[in-house]
Amino acid sequence: MGGPLLWPADEPWLVCAASHRKSRGELLENVRRRRRILEAAWARLGSDGRPIGPTDEERDELNALNKRGNYAPELADDAEIPMLPVLQIFQRDIPGLEFPDGSDLLQILWCPFDAHGAEKEIDVRLVWRNSASIHEPLSMAPQLKVVGRAGYVPEPCLVDPEEILEHQAFELLPEDLQESLEGWEDWEDEDAPHYQYDLSIAPGWKAGGFASWHLTGPREMLCDCGAPMRLLITVDSKEWDNGSLSWRPVEDAGNPAYGLSKPTQVVVGRAGSLRIFVCTLDASHPHKISEQ
Repeated sequence: MGGPLLWPADEPWLVCAASHRKSRGELLENVRRRRRILEAAWARLGSDGRPIGPTDEERDELNALNKRGNYAPELADDAEIPMLPVLQIFQRDIPGLEFPDGSDLLQILWCPFDAHGAEKEIDVRLVWRNSASIHEPLSMAPQLKVVGRAGYVPEPCLVDPEEILEHQAFELLPEDLQESLEGWEDWEDEDAPHYQYDLSIAPGWKAGGFASWHLTGPREMLCDCGAPMRLLITVDSKEWDNGSLSWRPVEDAGNPAYGLSKPTQVVVGRAGSLRIFVCTLDASHPHKISEQ
C-alpha cells in the first residue's frame, strides 16, 4: 500500500489533467513529516506505560506543518500531475481474487485532489498487468509537490493478507432470516455478539467479499455492458473501531501504539470507505466506485 509499483520504465506514468486548484493544498513533504513526528511522539511511553504524546516544540512544528497554502504557483489548474500509488496486489498472494486472463498483477492509483467528473468523485485508476512482461522496471515514480487532501496520501506499508469469513449485509438477507437474527441478538448484553458488527461485513481494507451499504442503502452495481459488477477492493479509513472490535487482530489488543487501527492514514468517502467494483464478465471493462 502506498509504496513503489512494478512499473515498466518505458511506459508513461498515469497523470491527472482534470481542473483543480493544483497549486494550493498541503505540501506532500509536510504530510509525511507530520506523520513521522506523531509516530515518534506517541511511541514515547510514560512510567504508567501510556503514550506521552507530542512535546511543546513538536506541537509548534505540527501547527506550522498543518497550514495549507499556495505552494506551487507554477502549476495551472489543468496541469498534469502524477497519480499517487495506492495498492499493488499479486495474484499469488490472494488466490481467491479473480484477475483478467493473462494478468497476475493489479495496481491502483488515484489523484490526491477531489471532485472529478459529474459525480465529483475521487479519480481511481486500475492497471492489470502480466508481471513477467516487465523486464526493466521504473526505478522511481514521479513525485508530487502538493496534495489536495492529506487523507489521500497512503502511508507505505506491506500487506499481509488473511482470509476471513464474512456474511451478506443484514438488509440484503431474506426477511425470515432477518427476523431470526433479531430474535437471536441480545442488545442488553454488552458482550453478546451482533450480526452487523461481529459477523457481517468486515471493516478495513479488503479484496473481494461483500459490500457494506450502511450510508446509502443497497444499490445494484451494473457495468456499462449491462452485466452485474462484483466488489474488487474496499478502501477503509479504519481497520476497526469501537463498534467492530471483534475484527481487531489479536496481536493488537491492548497495544497502546499510535494509529494501530489506521495504518494507511487514508481517509476516504463520506463515511470513511470507498469500494471499487469491476464487471463480472470482464474485469478490464471500466470500473465503478461507491463511497460510503
